[in-house]
Amino acid sequence: MTADFPRNTPSPQDVQAMDKAHHLHPWTNFGPFEEKGALVMSRGEGCWLWDAGGRRYFDAIGGMWCTNIGLGRREMAEAIADQVTRLAFSNTFVDTTNEPAALLAAKLASLAPGDLNRVHFTTSGSAAVDTAYRMVHYYQTAMGRPEKTQVIARDYSYHGSTYISQSVGKRPGDRVPFFRYQETGIHHLTAPNPYRAPDGMDEAAFCDWLVAEFEAKLAEIGPEKVGGFFAEPIQASGGVIVPPEGYLQRMAAICRQHDILFVADEVVTAFGRLGHWFASEAEFGIQPDMITCAKGLTSGYLPLGALIFSDRIWQAMAADGARWFTSGFTYSGHPVACAAALKNIEIIEREDLLGNATRVGALFEARMKALEALPMVGQVRGRKLMICVENVADKATRALLPEDLDVGTRIADTCEAMGLMVRPLGHLNVMSPPLTLTAADVGMVGDTLERAIRQVADDLVREGVKLG
Repeated sequence: MTADFPRNTPSPQDVQAMDKAHHLHPWTNFGPFEEKGALVMSRGEGCWLWDAGGRRYFDAIGGMWCTNIGLGRREMAEAIADQVTRLAFSNTFVDTTNEPAALLAAKLASLAPGDLNRVHFTTSGSAAVDTAYRMVHYYQTAMGRPEKTQVIARDYSYHGSTYISQSVGKRPGDRVPFFRYQETGIHHLTAPNPYRAPDGMDEAAFCDWLVAEFEAKLAEIGPEKVGGFFAEPIQASGGVIVPPEGYLQRMAAICRQHDILFVADEVVTAFGRLGHWFASEAEFGIQPDMITCAKGLTSGYLPLGALIFSDRIWQAMAADGARWFTSGFTYSGHPVACAAALKNIEIIEREDLLGNATRVGALFEARMKALEALPMVGQVRGRKLMICVENVADKATRALLPEDLDVGTRIADTCEAMGLMVRPLGHLNVMSPPLTLTAADVGMVGDTLERAIRQVADDLVREGVKLG
């Protein structure tokens, strides 16, 4: 049926009605969506959003971990418009390229750690992870190890929503019974979450336990069959899980010992979220074989992802000059998206937004950590501009509230009514504000979130819920 479009500029109610009637959103929750529809956003500037009704919200979510330089940058619009005028599209298949793609590939190579000097452009972080999975197979086969194609990841990881990237990830909320996932050749280890360590282990003992689990899994599968290990430096959508000290370095050492490619999924952590261009080496002291990135690469202004990989991998794949790497996308190296990324990186450099993320990120960590004094907050974790609040029923036992109470959404909805947007993930609330965050913003976000958590806790107690 053809939609009945309004003749004039549609009202907010018209837009919401059309959206509700026709738009399948990512991660649609059908009951609430069919009842209430979606909140229509119409404008953004800096850290702020305005809905179609003119109401303003401070976006502490940062879009989707991505609006690093903030919204509404005129110079971004000008760079995009200029590239559209000069060359709106040119494919990069086989032996054709364009200036922005070549310049961006060189720039990323200069920013990435070690010998990660080769870049394959994608349209998203999911597609970058999908490509990394395929490259593990390609590289190991090119090295004469065609059986070494199984991969290992972790529970509570999120690596994307393509078929393979979602199979590599294993966040409980993503594994619905209506879909099937790749099971053969993909294995998962315990999430490195010290707050949920078994048997009350301290962090050092938990780290030893996790490393031993990895070694046992390799012995079970056979290290000659394992080609890649996928790891977010900090597990983002799985709950901002910061691993124990030394964990990633020890896992990387085991990978090197067994010729297993270490794939660092930096779709969230790259481009300033932790105060660095890339977090793997600068924050955690590891040199990965591949880095997947997206989000902050363009600060969300246009879709673009990238797989950055080592010269060693390139040389192995290219050793037989007759080979083809049969993976890529129509919009790989899209000139307009690459121009946007170059301008985005220029702004981050010029305004020292990495430095701001480090300085203001320390204030943000401290203010959020103070929320642990609240009766319902079990832990606040994360680093710099990547923070999670874990809400619990009992702080001593760390027991969770019943799932049907949906405490994270209650808190997010209460914040939204106060003009603040935080992201609910089950019993968690996560924040990843733009790198332009100020000290004053930190105070406002902290005070608003504290009021919201207190209000929700009071409401739950009135409903008869016992909070320890």
